[in-house]
Amino acid sequence: MIKIGLTGNIASGKSTVEKIIVEAGFKVVDLDMVSHCVLENECKNDILKTFNTTDRKKLGDIVFKDKNELKKLENIIHPELKKYVLKFFEDNKNEKAVFVSGALIFEAGFSDLFDKIIFVDAKRDIRINRLMKRNSLNEEEALLRIDAQSDKFKQKADFILENNLDLKTLKENTGKIIILLNNVI
Repeated sequence: MIKIGLTGNIASGKSTVEKIIVEAGFKVVDLDMVSHCVLENECKNDILKTFNTTDRKKLGDIVFKDKNELKKLENIIHPELKKYVLKFFEDNKNEKAVFVSGALIFEAGFSDLFDKIIFVDAKRDIRINRLMKRNSLNEEEALLRIDAQSDKFKQKADFILENNLDLKTLKENTGKIIILLNNVI
């Protein structure tokens, strides 16, 4: 089985790429969605003790304004996410390939879990507009979230998938990467 990481910064289009990959017949786990579950279950008590809230909006306001607070949250959540990824691999060991999608694959130290990594990228102004629209944020709030992530990991990915144009182009480019990966599988 080949293990493929799918990453990219916030509002780059990872979720759309996930859907395209699922439509192609592959299994994908979304760590952003898993983190919501972990936040509300396995990590709830630790997060409540550390931040006095488990409300995602309030947590976002706290951690995206202070990198030290963000690090505290990541230190609570990332070990649980890693357990989940390893279980996902074990549960799907008979698949030809599986995908794990998450914004912080490199930052969390998960990159060594994968055989290949795809980085979904989009221009900053496009991401700001997507994030403002998607999350009902003002520009300042969107910038805080965007600036909390770094582009420095982009060059460590095996594939860069540009998402600056339309859905048709994104589907075509994702398909090209899947074909390349099929040659590896």
